[in-house]
Amino acid sequence: MELAVISGKGGTGKTTIALALAELAGNVVKADCDVDAPNLHLFYRGKDLVTQSFSGEKIAVVNKENCTACNKCGDVCQFYAIQNGEVNPFKCEGCGACVLVCPQKVISLRDEKTADVYVTETDKGIISRARMEIGSEGSGKLVTKLRDNAKKFAQENTLIIIDGSPGIGCSVIASVTGSDGVLIVTEPTQSGLEDLKRAAELCRHFGVLTLVCINKYDINEEISEKIEGYCIKNNVNLVGRIPYDDMVVKAINNLQPIIYFENSKANQAIRQMWHKICLYLNSFGK
Repeated sequence: MELAVISGKGGTGKTTIALALAELAGNVVKADCDVDAPNLHLFYRGKDLVTQSFSGEKIAVVNKENCTACNKCGDVCQFYAIQNGEVNPFKCEGCGACVLVCPQKVISLRDEKTADVYVTETDKGIISRARMEIGSEGSGKLVTKLRDNAKKFAQENTLIIIDGSPGIGCSVIASVTGSDGVLIVTEPTQSGLEDLKRAAELCRHFGVLTLVCINKYDINEEISEKIEGYCIKNNVNLVGRIPYDDMVVKAINNLQPIIYFENSKANQAIRQMWHKICLYLNSFGK
């Protein structure tokens, strides 16, 4: 079973909550699919069981010995990535249009390394993660690879918790598609509400069980009420209201999950939310 934790925007506390839920769940496999900014592994010590290169992009390559510099490739390129047989690797999208129009057939597409993929064994279970090359694009293909690696190390009844990317782009779609449930972490701001709507619509499109958590709900209770109203009106399950808590900052600075701070208000709220999430997942599984 897979639970994806996403957010409509960055900075809502998504990773902090995903980490806390993983600790409460106990025997889980974690997939850090926030590939542009992976950080789950920072909270654990471990060793890498698997290290692989990943190629998620292609780039045009020209055999210059036979190139006549006719520039038909430059005329067709919509990204201005190739001129007279010279390729700008920072602009090339690997679409292959230049390959099709080249009369000399001297252009080909080459796989471009975009990331290193790891499966890390820690004292708290397996983490499937990646480290991207500088300037590389976080693609849905990479997220799918991380999910596949996580499944290989998960037992039949093991929960996989996916820390997804913010937004509603390709990497988020790859995190959500085929998962058993999605927890959207939002915050009580107007932008948080609008981004929640987009994320919820994405989940609705893919027919995924959708749960919502309002983080730091008490910093703007008026917007929190609007979020709750949206959830009620659109049959979205609101499972958590987590208060603002200075101890969360302390926990992050010490690289510790917030659930190990007994006097934390956020800790208690997350524990209550996890109980509700389990009820929904168990019901959905039936």
